[in-house]
Amino acid sequence: MREKNKAVYGGQAIVEGVMFGGKTHTVSAIRRTNEEIQYYEEPIHINRTMQKLKKIPFVRGVVAIIQASINGSKHLNYSTERYGIDPKDDEKIAIEREKQKGTLATYLGLSLLAVLSFIVGKVIFTLVPVLLAATLKPIFETDFQQVVIESILKLGFLLIYIYLVSLTPFIKRVFMYHGAEHKVINAYENNIPLTIEGVQSQSRLHYRCGSSFILFTVIVGMFIYFLVPTSPLWLRIVDRLLLIPVVIGVSFEVLQLTNKVRNVPILRWVGYPGLWLQLLTTKEPTDDQVEVSIASFNRLLEVEKNNKN
Repeated sequence: MREKNKAVYGGQAIVEGVMFGGKTHTVSAIRRTNEEIQYYEEPIHINRTMQKLKKIPFVRGVVAIIQASINGSKHLNYSTERYGIDPKDDEKIAIEREKQKGTLATYLGLSLLAVLSFIVGKVIFTLVPVLLAATLKPIFETDFQQVVIESILKLGFLLIYIYLVSLTPFIKRVFMYHGAEHKVINAYENNIPLTIEGVQSQSRLHYRCGSSFILFTVIVGMFIYFLVPTSPLWLRIVDRLLLIPVVIGVSFEVLQLTNKVRNVPILRWVGYPGLWLQLLTTKEPTDDQVEVSIASFNRLLEVEKNNKN
């Protein structure tokens, strides 16, 4: 049985590892080529303004996405740099960093680049279906039809993209670590011992997953777009861009709601569409991958415990 007042933790799959985040720190564990597990720890820098914004419904979702992009980029970069490199050659990483001084990444910073990448991706993902739906105006004439076909196209692009990338061995392994991350969180929340056997007994799906959030932006966006006109095209494009923060904010609240009612028999189905999408974005992990995920989570618990003392 899940404890109501238990601390809430989130995670993210990275290259050959898993990152977990708590209140004060984020911690990653990755599997190196020599089979050893290596850790990377980052304190969470608390910004008072951000903390206040995170308490405001419909605004906190945008803040959460920005912070997740910033924190996740650091750990993803850490794991990517060490992917396929023998630990004995870690000095090469430091040398490469020195060579890259003065590049765009140095000036803007990886954190800012991560946020910009998210924004650009979101804009493209939002506008392409709009333009394609507009070309079908002779067939789907009404605003209602246009919004529906736009949403169907957006959902189709999302599913096709995820499916295609999941076919590559590299992304498949990342999705397996994603499954390992969910299993550890489920084990923790259900008071299951954090052993390989205990964690493997848990579901690889989780109501609070970012994959569910992405799907909800499509569903929520459709209902919000019903409230604005689809013509002329320039106004439709402007509306879609201006409504991106609104869609994100509302979708985040929907995601939180589905997590709260997941144990209510009648209401748990609200989160099912997000869980169905996770059948694509997660894969069953191996015991070795679960071991890495457990190690990452245990290190986070240890770091945050020591931080309190």
